[in-house]
Amino acid sequence: MSVRGHGEEDWPRPRSCRVISVANQKGGVGKTTTTVNIAVSLAMHGNRVLVVDLDPQGNASTALGMERGGNSRSIYHCLVEDEELRDLAQPVPGIDGLWCVPATIDLAGAEIELVSLVARESRLKRAFAAYDTDELDYILIDCPPSLGLLTVNAMVACQEVLIPIQCEYYALEGLGQLLRNVDLVKSHLNPALAISTIVLTMYDGRTRLASQVADEVRQHFGDLVLKTLVPRSVRVSEAPSYGQSVMTYDPGSTGAVAYMEASREIAYRAETGTGL
Repeated sequence: MSVRGHGEEDWPRPRSCRVISVANQKGGVGKTTTTVNIAVSLAMHGNRVLVVDLDPQGNASTALGMERGGNSRSIYHCLVEDEELRDLAQPVPGIDGLWCVPATIDLAGAEIELVSLVARESRLKRAFAAYDTDELDYILIDCPPSLGLLTVNAMVACQEVLIPIQCEYYALEGLGQLLRNVDLVKSHLNPALAISTIVLTMYDGRTRLASQVADEVRQHFGDLVLKTLVPRSVRVSEAPSYGQSVMTYDPGSTGAVAYMEASREIAYRAETGTGL
């Protein structure tokens, strides 16, 4: 890992806690993979990171080795039953400075249960306000592949949106709707919201289409797009089955190196203000 950047000095820490939603209503673009591996990379380099898993599938929780039994307490109990976020956060095994608030299948019903609650769009924001974020440098929220109430809660609770975009044509089709939703939330619920980062994932350099999609995204979004391209990698896909991120499963793989570089860019952008 020292060859890959783990042995170098710690990356800069932001002046205040950065709350970032990782969102894209299209499934399979790498939201969970991106959330988990960026969180682990930041924690490995001296940052204190909390991952909030808002996806009922709970894949981020699995990848971080969280217990998800029938009686497990999860983010559902925070959103619907007003339980303290601090009581739900669990340390991630083997990685100092990283915690996770897991998701369980209960969260699948939360969309319906939230409808009748007061201030339903800002339940997560209220939970963050009660949590002492001075103890954290980053909160990363893994959003579900939809634009429902859970995703709206994430966007109301954060200042930044990170969008993973798969380097394929279909990935661009749904992007317009996501951008409209971000604008709606910004107009009506959270004026501080902004798209700060775009990550190009599942890049296959052998195809002309991948290069065309990457060029098109860069032309449209400019400096918001990270320089690092995340390639397709078998190791990235294998790691969750061992309850790990690719950063610990195979640190020398192309996927791990790419996510390490992407995380470094995100950390240093806080200093320069690029994309913020």
